[in-house]
Amino acid sequence: MTGSQAESTDPSDTTGAPAHGTRVTVLGLGIMGQGVADTLLREGFAVTVWNRSAQKATPFAEKGATVASSPSEAVEKAEVVVSVLFDADSVLGVLDEVADAVPADAVWVQASTIGLEGTARVVDRAKAQGVALIEAMMLGTKAPAETGKLVMLAAGDAGLIAKAQPVLDAMGSKTVLAGPAVGNGTALKLAANAWIASITAATAQSIALTQALGLDGDLFLQAIDGGASDSPYAHTKGKSILDREFPASFALDGLRKDLGLITEAASGSGVATTLLDALRAAYADASEQGHGGDDIASVYEAFTADRA
Repeated sequence: MTGSQAESTDPSDTTGAPAHGTRVTVLGLGIMGQGVADTLLREGFAVTVWNRSAQKATPFAEKGATVASSPSEAVEKAEVVVSVLFDADSVLGVLDEVADAVPADAVWVQASTIGLEGTARVVDRAKAQGVALIEAMMLGTKAPAETGKLVMLAAGDAGLIAKAQPVLDAMGSKTVLAGPAVGNGTALKLAANAWIASITAATAQSIALTQALGLDGDLFLQAIDGGASDSPYAHTKGKSILDREFPASFALDGLRKDLGLITEAASGSGVATTLLDALRAAYADASEQGHGGDDIASVYEAFTADRA
């Protein structure tokens, strides 16, 4: 399911219904939230944004969004609310603040990676407050968020998902239905992010090893190119590693947070954490070298032979 192009609608006109018939509020304007808001504006939705640090929200007024001064103001006319916040406490705090402002017929799309326990807490809080909640985990990083090419991992009531589907279609290239319970999407996202953490660290390690053995690191990427072990992601992160430039598409400390949630989920379900423990150590090493705000490809710095 691909994002559809808007008909002749001015995204800055929030007085009437947009082409899609949906008013969307985006709560949280980090890397992913900014990309999602840009995509929804481009697709012709009437978008309202809010961010705790107001300076991140201000530029969206020039792009045609309504910038709210509080989360309650942001959601008061929303038909779909998309929360893209950092952790469970952030989501719970905003839910508490907006409980009386969320329209009765609005659908809240929880898109923050907050783990199984955090998701359970949010589900309980939303139920107590009468907020209709589904989840749609976003699989992808900055560029897919900005271009509507995320993979959406949706879970929850089928009717609510259907109501939010035009928004999910705009955000992503496809929607994978993970299950009927909010939390199924989170479980799938944790498994997927374990893979992302693994393949990024493995790419970094192999390039570092290739270089340490006296060869050009690009030879590793050439060797796997087109073969059974190849991955487009290895080439994307590999280029960043070879250039030794790490503009954040997925911040390393954000993945470290996710790895903690993944380890917690694995431990609770009887899955050995041997590899996860090693990954957490590698990403922690890179973070301690000052790369916490850089892209996850900077895990390379944990493997380099020329470390100071």
